Amino acid sequence: MDKAYSHQDIEEKIYEMWEKGGYFKPEVNPRGKPYCIILPPPNANAPLHFGHAMYVVEDILIRYHRMKGYKTLWLPGADHAGFETQFVFEKKLQEDGKSRFDYSREELYQMIWDHVQKNKSGMEGQLRKLGFSLDWSREKFTLDQDIITLVYRTFKKMYDEGLIYRGSRLVNYCTKDGTSFSDLEVVYEEKKTPLYYIKYGPL
Repeated sequence: MDKAYSHQDIEEKIYEMWEKGGYFKPEVNPRGKPYCIILPPPNANAPLHFGHAMYVVEDILIRYHRMKGYKTLWLPGADHAGFETQFVFEKKLQEDGKSRFDYSREELYQMIWDHVQKNKSGMEGQLRKLGFSLDWSREKFTLDQDIITLVYRTFKKMYDEGLIYRGSRLVNYCTKDGTSFSDLEVVYEEKKTPLYYIKYGPL
């Protein structure tokens, strides 16, 4: 017996046993009433932060219902996070004295893709270390082809049913990045600036 207790080794072995035994799959209670939670997908542009520990609430709910005989599924996933990931990656390039304009579109896309995949893999490891009972065999990523197809199909269905429409609107636009921003991505600052009045002659 080892002199010191190595919780890392024990936890890894227990988690591996859980996964191999299929204990996180809905099929473990095939006749149970369905109970499903979709993990709010973390952005795959950086490691998990302290706030992600709140996932423990979902884990408690899933484990409780599993013990009660429900057919439970806690669906894991990750979000590519679009423009936010590009912004994070560009900051990383700046630290190395580089700019996105130093690369072709294809090169930049591949570099960001590799960055996302690396972080996605790291996040999965973190979630496993936290012992979360996620069914990894059903993991989803927002750039999976079936997800992309479903999003397109859903938007078309909503358009056909008149629930959404295309129109001209004022949008937030970044001249540096050459793209529009959602209101959620805009940082608002209050500043005191001059107010100019322009007088026009007769029109």
